[in-house]
Amino acid sequence: MRIGLIGTGRIGTFHAEVLSRHPAVGSLLVADADPERAAAVATRTGATAVTVDAMFTGGGLPDALVICSATAAHALLIARAARAGLPAFCEKPIALDLPGTLGALAEVEVAGSVLQLGFMRRFDAGYAEARAAVREGRLGRLHTVRATTSDPAPPPAAYLPLSGGLYRDCLVHDFDILRWVTGREVREVYATGSDAGPAMFREAGDVDTAAVLLTLDDGTLATATATRCNGAGYDVRMELAGELDQLAVGLDDRTPLTSAEPDGPGAPPKPWPGFLERFAPAYEAELDAFLRVVRGELANPCDGREALHALRIAEACEVSRRERRPVAMTEIPGG
Repeated sequence: MRIGLIGTGRIGTFHAEVLSRHPAVGSLLVADADPERAAAVATRTGATAVTVDAMFTGGGLPDALVICSATAAHALLIARAARAGLPAFCEKPIALDLPGTLGALAEVEVAGSVLQLGFMRRFDAGYAEARAAVREGRLGRLHTVRATTSDPAPPPAAYLPLSGGLYRDCLVHDFDILRWVTGREVREVYATGSDAGPAMFREAGDVDTAAVLLTLDDGTLATATATRCNGAGYDVRMELAGELDQLAVGLDDRTPLTSAEPDGPGAPPKPWPGFLERFAPAYEAELDAFLRVVRGELANPCDGREALHALRIAEACEVSRRERRPVAMTEIPGG
């Protein structure tokens, strides 16, 4: 297959490397708003650097498109891919707001094209095992879920105004995986946040730490917490507690957690430094799944509507934090 990739930043470069060695990819085209950066990645991976417009015109159209550009360009590129009849994989989010998300989804629906979203945790072995345990009833009635995402250091200050905020940029992964693992929908949220850390968060109107209480439609209670300031390392976990058993995702010898008990485990010698290292196998698996979708071998495992569901929960959190009250999901448009 001939695959096009737009966006050669950190995650785009990673995806380009994965695609360049995939046996189903015969040729790879890469493009970026910065042509020099695209050329460097092309040299590194054996791909061909082209312009963004070349992905959608002429006789050399790719068979499918992978979108890793800046978030602000996602919706436009999704729409262009849909109009060109190109199956597309896009890193989350579709857009940072509901109108932009709904508009892009409408383009995909009208075109009848394929859009797969990059929620990589769905392809992580631990989360997949947790989903199976819940669906098979091994935990009994699920009563409590605890999810956490902790970054080891804040992003650059210039990124914050473009990120959409901690709920949309970071916790949206927890919202998606909560739905995927439990098979339930969120009924209500209550969210709060703190900007007591670096001043750049206050200047951007964002928070560096957040906590959310979510009530699911079957009464299960879930908490989701996130911070940009977890100096111990990159920590992403989910704990599921049922009437019969408990299960933890993300608990291994690299989890940046130290026991306070005299005989408990100490700090890991090599904690996870970031998301690419922690989820590298999942990132590879989601791209492999996309290529199988394009070849007609697999149903779409994470279509665009999934991004809409997660974004609506993030939007509810923003309303809750701002108005300091519980917010029912029925209050958020797009459902």
